[in-house]
Amino acid sequence: MPATIVIGTQWGDEGKGKLTDLFAKDMRYVVRYQGGHNAGHTIVVGGESFALQLVPSGVLYPHITPVIGNGVVVDPAVLIAECQQLNERGIDTSKLIVSGNSHLIMPYHYELDKLGERMLGRNKLGTTKRGIGPTYADKASRVGLRVQDMLDREIFMQKLEVALREKNAVLTKVYNRLSLDVNEIADLYLNELAPKIAPMVQDTVGIIHDALEDGQNIMLEGAQATFLDLDHGTYPFVTSSNPTAGGACVGAGVGPMHITRVVGIAKSYVTRVGSGPFPTELTDETADILIEKGHEYGTNTGRRRRPGWLDLVMLRHAVRLSSVSEIALTKLDVLSGLADIKVCTSYDIDGVKYDKLPAEQTKFQQAKPIYEQLPGWQKDLGSVKQKSDLPKAALDFINLIEAFTKTKVTFVGVGPGRDQFVPL
Repeated sequence: MPATIVIGTQWGDEGKGKLTDLFAKDMRYVVRYQGGHNAGHTIVVGGESFALQLVPSGVLYPHITPVIGNGVVVDPAVLIAECQQLNERGIDTSKLIVSGNSHLIMPYHYELDKLGERMLGRNKLGTTKRGIGPTYADKASRVGLRVQDMLDREIFMQKLEVALREKNAVLTKVYNRLSLDVNEIADLYLNELAPKIAPMVQDTVGIIHDALEDGQNIMLEGAQATFLDLDHGTYPFVTSSNPTAGGACVGAGVGPMHITRVVGIAKSYVTRVGSGPFPTELTDETADILIEKGHEYGTNTGRRRRPGWLDLVMLRHAVRLSSVSEIALTKLDVLSGLADIKVCTSYDIDGVKYDKLPAEQTKFQQAKPIYEQLPGWQKDLGSVKQKSDLPKAALDFINLIEAFTKTKVTFVGVGPGRDQFVPL
């Protein structure tokens, strides 16, 4: 039976949570495959808004088993607190399972993240300072601690002591900070957090494959998006993992032969958070309209996002990178009321026209968008339920996306609510 991957095709905040939640009703497992609590999914159900950080969005369905896969980095305190908050709001989290191979975010990761950003000064990356990057760096350096280590006191202490020797040397000698106490950290993770995490820890790869062999549908959801991918994003202004479809296979332990559907989520305009190049970025009155109508503020940080027109060059590249089989277009309603809508279809770089994303970072930073201008529409789309009720101008906008990317748009979001979408 098929496994479905849901990915963001831009710089994140495309509305993956809502679409994941929409598809989840047909799934038995929803697997988070990368990232940490640095990216939130917001889902509106029955007028209530749920902002999820680590728990997969399928948790809102009682028939779904939510899974945190091996590719995720976990702060157990954050995970426990999020489960408690959901339980207090009537959401059962007892079925949540966590891979023992997922890596732990430790207190020194937070410190190093904050201090590293401060040292970069004007060249800072714009991280959320939640220890994600340093945790993945330790994973790659093979000095990280994993969730399963919390279940073995001797192993945990051995690994922690080795890690702290290096981390404390950096904190004290490079950053002039106080060293961290090994016993305080051990007490928190082993005595306070481990008993609460232990019931969640299972062999997620085995469970996922048993489910696939049993004919059950699996969904793989990531955090962030294509152009924050460590390999394929706007490096160095990227995250520390791989949100693309290939990363889903690694981060969940599922081979590509099981993947039969890759849904690329694209917002009808583009936003990004933090530093980095952004060819279609807007700083005028239209930018303010997009921000306010689209509520473009970070789920976790509250930071105002940087808005811009839809970039089809980037979207087509994202489709290619992840073999996207269909596009789900979100926030079409936010464009209602604009007299004209611009869509980037190529770049001007030093007088040379580029129809594809330039491979060189320097050229992309210098890219000036070449737009195709379309007429806008005035109709409020919030109550639209079927394709025939969409304005012609909105359909023309959708048709341009399909023609340029050679990919079908199958869903259109017309509001924040769970049921505010139009199947095409």
